Amino acid sequence: MPKNTITVPAAATAAAALAVTALTALPAAAADAEQPGKDRLTWSVCQGQADPRQQCATVTVPLDYRDPRGEQITLAISRIPAAKPGLRHGVLLTVPGGPGGSGLNVPGSAAKRLPQSVLDRFDLVGFDPRGVGRSTPVSCDLDRSDLTMVKLRSWPAADGSIDGNVGYARRVAEACVRNGGPVLRSISTANEARDIDAIRGALGERKLSAWGVSYGTYAGAVYATMFPQRTDRIVLDSNDDPDPTRVERGWLAAFGQGAEDRFPDFAKWAASPGNPDRLADTPEEVRPLFLDLAARLDRAPLPWPGADPAELNGNVLRETMMQSLSTDAAFPDLARLMLAGLGRRPLPAPMTPPEQVMQNTIAVSVGTLCNDVSWPTDPAAYGTAVAAERAARPLTAGMPASVTPCAYWPSAPAEPPVKVTDRGPANVLLVQNLRDPYSPYTGALKLRTAFGQRARMVAVDSGGHEAYVANGNACGDAVVTDYLVTGRRPAGDVSCPAR
Repeated sequence: MPKNTITVPAAATAAAALAVTALTALPAAAADAEQPGKDRLTWSVCQGQADPRQQCATVTVPLDYRDPRGEQITLAISRIPAAKPGLRHGVLLTVPGGPGGSGLNVPGSAAKRLPQSVLDRFDLVGFDPRGVGRSTPVSCDLDRSDLTMVKLRSWPAADGSIDGNVGYARRVAEACVRNGGPVLRSISTANEARDIDAIRGALGERKLSAWGVSYGTYAGAVYATMFPQRTDRIVLDSNDDPDPTRVERGWLAAFGQGAEDRFPDFAKWAASPGNPDRLADTPEEVRPLFLDLAARLDRAPLPWPGADPAELNGNVLRETMMQSLSTDAAFPDLARLMLAGLGRRPLPAPMTPPEQVMQNTIAVSVGTLCNDVSWPTDPAAYGTAVAAERAARPLTAGMPASVTPCAYWPSAPAEPPVKVTDRGPANVLLVQNLRDPYSPYTGALKLRTAFGQRARMVAVDSGGHEAYVANGNACGDAVVTDYLVTGRRPAGDVSCPAR
């Protein structure tokens, strides 16, 4: 879902008071490890990890930071030590996206892309956030039929009705409350920031450098706000709007604009001569072709044995579009599905994530979205918003305005969202594609404004989600690498032309 109100005026004063103490409180695990260079962890071989250099350990943190000596949970972390100990600068923590994404194996995948100058100087450290994967995990134990991305992203029915979305939202909220337990109730971005600081303390580092991607940019920004003096070199890549009155609600709403920004890149590729998956003679023909095909599949879905759902319908095509716009490398996935829908190719073999992974990812995603901020509760208001969104941005057919499980979440957020500000060291570098389908450039500019002179922005004339060492833009990559290696930010914001 990407990234999803229940109004609670009575709790506002108490929550605000709690936030004041919570934002300044030192996580217990960090308080116990204030000796620089004194790593308290026991490292061992990672089970099932591909990179032989990668080591794994666990960090114990409080379930509830208001009760630091109470029930504890574990965070699974991993590292690849700096390649040249004599040049070692410190730790570069990779903060995963989602919310709900695993970060345990990110050091191994990042090491394949990062420049050697960065690998020489930093221990690359990854982690599974609370509730995720090999950390103390959570699940809502949803019915298997409710594990599809088409339902999770709340795509409206072909006629724009959200009745099915409302039913799904209620079921998921009820199941998460019934089955998620105290760990699910503890999941929030503020607690992820506290967990990050506990990891820092357990590693024996006075300060932490971090590279956050997607949702990880918000988690990284919240960490830099709650613990500014513990930050070293902060890189935030593919940035979310930090508006504290909306946060995740705003991210979901921005998907419509993000798809509109990005789709022309796909259209140009899909009409390029020599492309074996070419869809049309000109880029201008691709958009109406997609919209017409989606409408046709709304009316007459194609059977798709083995898929879940077992048909290619309009919303399955739209969901494939959203996923394929994330990177140029996924353009063929959308094109081939369109060609199959047009009867010019056989349907591809379906790819379905393991059920356990989907259960875990959905639980953490929903928990974060609903615990971070309040959501509107009136189904009629969602229906009106969906109708307006469908008319304004037909590519996404109203999905960004649709109802989510957070509309039926029974409890208010334990504390208000953290407001990102300009108070703290000037050590933040944002890097952002101009045509990001999930985290549009307009939202990144708002994060840049919130940080003020703490931050600089590197705007890359490229499309897709993820910018640094992700799309071959030498200009953007060089600016970020230089900052990580030397600590010197550019004097002002930087605009990088297309590669």
